[in-house]
Amino acid sequence: MTNHIPDYISPEGRDLREYTDELRQNHAVVKNTFGEWVLLKHADVVAAASDHERFSSAVSRYLQIPNGLDGDEHTRYRKVIDRYLSEEMLKPYIPVFQKVATQLMIELPKGEILDAVSDIGAVFAVRAQCEWLGWPKELEPRLLKWMTDNHAATRSRNHKKMEIVAKQFDEIIRSIISQRRSDQAEESSDVVTQLCNDVSLGRRLSEPELISIMRNWTGGDLGSIALCVGVIVYEIAQKPILVEQLKAAKDSEVEAFIDEVLRIDDPFISNRRMTTCPVRISGHDIPSGAKIKLNWTSANRDESVFRDNNFCPERNRDTNLVYGVGKHACPGRLLATWELRIMLQTLLSSVQTIKLAPNQQVEREITPLGGFHRVPIVFS
Repeated sequence: MTNHIPDYISPEGRDLREYTDELRQNHAVVKNTFGEWVLLKHADVVAAASDHERFSSAVSRYLQIPNGLDGDEHTRYRKVIDRYLSEEMLKPYIPVFQKVATQLMIELPKGEILDAVSDIGAVFAVRAQCEWLGWPKELEPRLLKWMTDNHAATRSRNHKKMEIVAKQFDEIIRSIISQRRSDQAEESSDVVTQLCNDVSLGRRLSEPELISIMRNWTGGDLGSIALCVGVIVYEIAQKPILVEQLKAAKDSEVEAFIDEVLRIDDPFISNRRMTTCPVRISGHDIPSGAKIKLNWTSANRDESVFRDNNFCPERNRDTNLVYGVGKHACPGRLLATWELRIMLQTLLSSVQTIKLAPNQQVEREITPLGGFHRVPIVFS
């Protein structure tokens, strides 16, 4: 009999990782109060994420390109999107991201209490994304407010609030692409203008398609980068020796460090699927049309794969699921990896120590968000 266990943190603010660590000892699959079958084990999550026939990604009533598409339709759109997120297309932005990070570090006050999530992660994410996409700098306050509102709506699980916030973001995107779809804008080199005039599908993308892609690139990425920064900075504040070690590390070593930190404390909690036929998972018979949750946070801590969950980037690299697996794996992995590495390297080069602020509460996020809501720190 499948246990009926909610997949949210208790009102006391219990750590989701601790919660799923306990569940996983006795359950590979649980069914939550929303009627979703939650997969907790690494093997089951990988199997479902890689089985594109029996587990459909078309789970939303809204257009979601490319992550909400299946089959050939997904392949066609993913090919378009991957080009913009390729190493060749992103490499010119490395010095741009470095400049953004350097300027932010100059602005941050030393010796004062800062929040790693909102003061560093969120601001860097907005500025880096605006530079990459060619969005006006004047949007920064509006985007930062939207991120706060979006996280609050997500925490509330109030679908009405979430819909309102989503529409607000769509309006921001609509105002931008309306300027870039004109004939006069065709020669511009910024990413949004190129996408607006892309004819890889044999035609220009429609406004709803553009909004969906932009929402996927920015709406999700802004909040994700901010949460990742919180997790990374918290880890370093807990282990001061890491400051000097990471300063001397190669780029690849810093990236491996980031990936492993995010595996152990994965802020990307879950993705949804829907079964297209009856399936059997870890002894549970799940009917066709069932809602499935791939719990990445739990899978990334599965003892059958990661043993004692000690920090070991080399050993865990090939089984790390922070960016997903299968053809729906995150197309923005390289962009996120470079942004996080550049932010971290610039931060470390600007300070001698990173400490948790005394007498201040570190606050974890609650599902469906992961990582931290607030990480108060002090630089010297």
